[in-house]
Amino acid sequence: MAGCAFDPKRAIVYARRCRRSCGRMPIAPTAGQESSVPAPFVTTGPDGRTLQPGGQVYRPPSEAESLLLQVSVGCSHNRCSYCAMYSEKRFALRPEAEVMALIDAYAEGPPPPSRRVFLCDGDALILPQPKLLAILQRIRQRLPWVQRVSSYGDCRSILRKTATELKELAALGYGLVYHGVETGDDLAMAAIVKGANRAQVIEAADRLRDAGIGHSVIVLLGIGGVEGSERHARETASLLTRIDPQWVGALTVTPVPGTPLWQAQQNGEFALPDAWQTLEELRTLVAEAQFSACRFSSNHASNYLPLRADLPRDRELMLRVIDRALAERNPASLRPSWARGL
Repeated sequence: MAGCAFDPKRAIVYARRCRRSCGRMPIAPTAGQESSVPAPFVTTGPDGRTLQPGGQVYRPPSEAESLLLQVSVGCSHNRCSYCAMYSEKRFALRPEAEVMALIDAYAEGPPPPSRRVFLCDGDALILPQPKLLAILQRIRQRLPWVQRVSSYGDCRSILRKTATELKELAALGYGLVYHGVETGDDLAMAAIVKGANRAQVIEAADRLRDAGIGHSVIVLLGIGGVEGSERHARETASLLTRIDPQWVGALTVTPVPGTPLWQAQQNGEFALPDAWQTLEELRTLVAEAQFSACRFSSNHASNYLPLRADLPRDRELMLRVIDRALAERNPASLRPSWARGL
């Protein structure tokens, strides 16, 4: 491996120091930090397959207290038009010996408050089944206090697993997939190069439910643009009704410089909905999506109006808050632009 030698104990110290960040773990040390930080890796070199320390590792805000275990590098799809999270990486699997050494090193320390492990990078579920089973078995053997293992996943990685394989993962403690569905509108999915369609999202959700694996769904307010705003909101609400996830996180799309979506905005090919149109989309989701029992959150840093509620129980209360903001149209009632971000 290029770069400094892998030291799992030093990796753990840095990973724990960064766990409380808002959703990403920066790797390049700032002034005053130690210079050797070998925990997460990027892919470099002429062939794009040389692993060396650097880059950033992302995790959901709800995994802030979890142990972060990087089992892959980057995202195997890495084509979504709005996403720059893995632009500096080419997808690769982390050497299994290093993953096992890191698990063993974690076993020497105290468990985190959450007693959970989050597998990084972008879609760790894409790992071949034997490799993923070996990692989960090692976690169970060396970290018996772990109550749940989770990761990002998408339709491709979920549907590559058979029903039996997903149940095998669940039996070893793999309990939750964070799934960036983004929209229920097939036109919008194709436009953002999501790599899936509505029917595949439904099939993936059904497979997770049948396997007993939790499903945390992420949707993007504004991703349909101004013209597609209403269709995106209604189609997303109907999709959420069909797949009925236990958790939904609604974020607001933020064009990132250098991404195809940002370039489309610069060229006048994509118009971003304003704050009020974005709130109209949020209202449609809350009003029309029918859940059995869902923790619905729109309190991400990208959102104009931070809210969290249990649906359907809190539907009317949530709608009153949104309706008041829409009626008053007072910018002071929204999160200011300088405070919003990814």
